[in-house]
Amino acid sequence: MDLTALLLRAAAARPRVLLAAAPAAVRVRLAAERELRLRDLPEAVTPADADVLLIAGTPGPELDRAVDRLWQDMPEPRARVRASRAQDVAGALDAACAQLAEGRTRHQRRSASAPPGLPMAERGPDRDGLTLDRLHIPLGPLLADWPPGLTARLTLQGDVVQEADVRLPPPAAPPPVPFWAEPWRRAAAGERITAGAAARRRAAARLDSLGRFLSVAGWPAAALAARRLRDDLLGDAGTAAVRPRAARLARRVGRSRILARLTRGIGPLTAAEAAAAGITGPAARADGDVPARCRLWLAETLDDLGRLDDDAPLDPGRDEEPRGLPGASGRTPSHALAAVLPRLLAGAEFAAARLIVASLDPDPEELAAGAVEGARG
Repeated sequence: MDLTALLLRAAAARPRVLLAAAPAAVRVRLAAERELRLRDLPEAVTPADADVLLIAGTPGPELDRAVDRLWQDMPEPRARVRASRAQDVAGALDAACAQLAEGRTRHQRRSASAPPGLPMAERGPDRDGLTLDRLHIPLGPLLADWPPGLTARLTLQGDVVQEADVRLPPPAAPPPVPFWAEPWRRAAAGERITAGAAARRRAAARLDSLGRFLSVAGWPAAALAARRLRDDLLGDAGTAAVRPRAARLARRVGRSRILARLTRGIGPLTAAEAAAAGITGPAARADGDVPARCRLWLAETLDDLGRLDDDAPLDPGRDEEPRGLPGASGRTPSHALAAVLPRLLAGAEFAAARLIVASLDPDPEELAAGAVEGARG
């Protein structure tokens, strides 16, 4: 058996999957993450260590170009598949494994005229009046454990962020009702939704954010525990099945001295600053830095897990969505979170940038839906 055949068999048996999710595809992303976990298939962090590129949802023209760049950077053998809906994920993974096993991978020539992988530096004054190299680096739009579609364009001098610009590409199609805020939107439309159902969705959303944050912080085991709890909640698990595990996770994360040392003092946001920026929800109540926001997610998740059986009607005007209350003009909570990111990123060390974004975790579906509503208005 030749080397190529051996590589194909190895890749098909347990391929590493790079997940590229569209901003308005939370349901598909969640289904993909769950399916990968059930199949014990590892998620790739970079294109260089991926065998399969799984596209979740419909990225749109601008993000399609980013997907193509990921594909170009993947080594052979490789497979590229798409799941437009949550129910398409299993079939897409089956098709990818079949492509790898049979050697029917798509080949794409890497253009010699492609732009260089590293941006060039320019000169500029730093905060102390010295002239140092300025390097422009984008984070996103398709990055592991990153809000899908979001791009933060950073200007660095040394390892310090001097400026940051945050943007999201226009949606490929009218976005759906944001998945995490769906119970509140349905209640606002007159449907009877219980407070317990809203608490379940809110707790799952915060566990989703927590999993992303812990993964960025370099704690994959705790991130996996958070994501398993998230999936169990979305699968209608009861309080007795999830609350003890969530309490253990909260103790484990909350008592971690390593995590505290790694994140202490990063991205401080006072309650007054949050109020001035129109931020509500955990980011405002935390009144502090990155670890303060993480601890509040944990505490409020435990509170919500005690409310899963609350059959009182949900009041969408008073009972908070996962990321806060909408603004008076219909501005989503995630718009306020995204708007404050440039200020929090400026002055931070580059290594801390992803932790700051993960600790606020604006929802791309909310951003996309809000952009469409703003255009209509």
